[in-house]
Amino acid sequence: MSFAFRKTAGGDDPVGPRTGLITTAHGEIRTPAFMPVGTLATVKTVSPDEVRATGADVLLVNAYHLYLRPGHELIQRLGGVHRFMDWPGPILSDSGGFQVFSLAGLRKVTEEGVRFRSHIDGSEHFYTPELAMEVQAALGVDIAMPLDHVLPGESDYRAAKDAVERTLRWFERCRTAKPGLATFAIIQGGIHQDLREMHARAAAEMDAPGYSIGGLSVGESKDSMWAMTEVVTRQLPVEKPRYLMGVGSPEDLVNAVGRGVDMFDCVLATRLARNGTLFTDAGRANIRNARFREDPAPVEPGCDCMMCSRYSMAYIHHLFRNDEILGYRLATIHNIRYLVRLTETMREAIGAGRYDDFATDYLGRYQAVDERVRREQKAKWVERGRPEGKGKA
Repeated sequence: MSFAFRKTAGGDDPVGPRTGLITTAHGEIRTPAFMPVGTLATVKTVSPDEVRATGADVLLVNAYHLYLRPGHELIQRLGGVHRFMDWPGPILSDSGGFQVFSLAGLRKVTEEGVRFRSHIDGSEHFYTPELAMEVQAALGVDIAMPLDHVLPGESDYRAAKDAVERTLRWFERCRTAKPGLATFAIIQGGIHQDLREMHARAAAEMDAPGYSIGGLSVGESKDSMWAMTEVVTRQLPVEKPRYLMGVGSPEDLVNAVGRGVDMFDCVLATRLARNGTLFTDAGRANIRNARFREDPAPVEPGCDCMMCSRYSMAYIHHLFRNDEILGYRLATIHNIRYLVRLTETMREAIGAGRYDDFATDYLGRYQAVDERVRREQKAKWVERGRPEGKGKA
C-alpha cells in the first residue's frame, strides 16, 4: 500500500484539508474517501454492483464478525473476501476491537488478549492481537486494523492511559505477527489531550503505513471529538493517510476533512436509510413524514443516484409506508451516493483552493439533528480562523 498527495491546503501543516491517492493491490482509493460498511461481507440490502455504482472506491468489513461466522478459514478456502463477496476493489477490515469491548459483562481483558462469549451462541473465544491479524490475513484484505483497547469516550484518565499503553503494545504484536500486511496504527486516549498527543507521537515513531483515530464518536461531545481529532492530526506525519473511525454524518465529514482527515466509515448512512431517513443538503429528511405523500420532486435535486434520478418523494414515501424492500434499497443507494458525492465535492474544493468557502457555506445550510447544533458547528468553523466565505462551492 502507498499514499501520495495530490493537493494539500496546509503545505507542511499536518492540519488542513488535503487530497491524495492510496494505491493497493486491488485498486486506488481517492481521498478524502467514505467507506461503506459491509460488516458481514455485504452492504445491507444492496449488491456490490450497486455499491460500486455509487462511486465508492473501498469497502469495510469486520474481522470479528467474519471470524464468528462463517469463519475466516472458510473464506480463505473460497478465495478470500474479495472473491467471496464479489467486490473487485480495495477492502479495509476492522479488527473488531470495538465490537469485542462493547460486550459488557461478556468479556475479560488481560495483557494477552480478550476472553469473550459470542453474542450469537454464547460460545467462548480468546481473541488476541495475533488472532486478529491471522483472521485479516486469511480474509486477504488490503488494509488491516490492529486489535486495540477501546473505551467509552469520556473514560477517566487512568483507564484511558492503560488503554493507550496496551494498544501500543498490541500494535507491535500485530505488526510482528503479519509484517507483510498493511496495518494502520490506532490512536486512543479518550478526551485527554496529553494521552492523545503521547499516543500519536509514539505511533508516528513506529512508521505505520497509516494512522486511525479511534475511541471517538462513542459518547463524548462534538466539541471534544473535534478537539481530539485535531490534537491527533497535529502529531501525525503528513505523508501518511489518517482514518477517523466510525464517523459518517455529512457535517462530521466536512469538519474532519478540514482537520486533515482522509478516510471515514460508518454504518449510519445505511442504518438511517433502512429507517427512512435520507441525507440532503438541507439536513436529514424522514421520508415517512406525511408531508411527502404527494410530493412529485426528487429527494435531492441534482443528485444522480438511482432514487433521485428516477423516483419522486411521493413514491419513496409510498414504499416506506408499506415496508417495501425496494424502498430500503433505494434509500441505501442514495445515502451512500450522497456521502461519496460529498467527498467528490470536497476534493474539488480542495483542488480549487476554496475549501474554507465550501465548508462555511455547507455548514451554514446543513441542518444537523437540531438547529442549535448547526449554529454551533458553523460558529466553531469560523472561530478556528476560517473567515466567512464569499463564494459557494
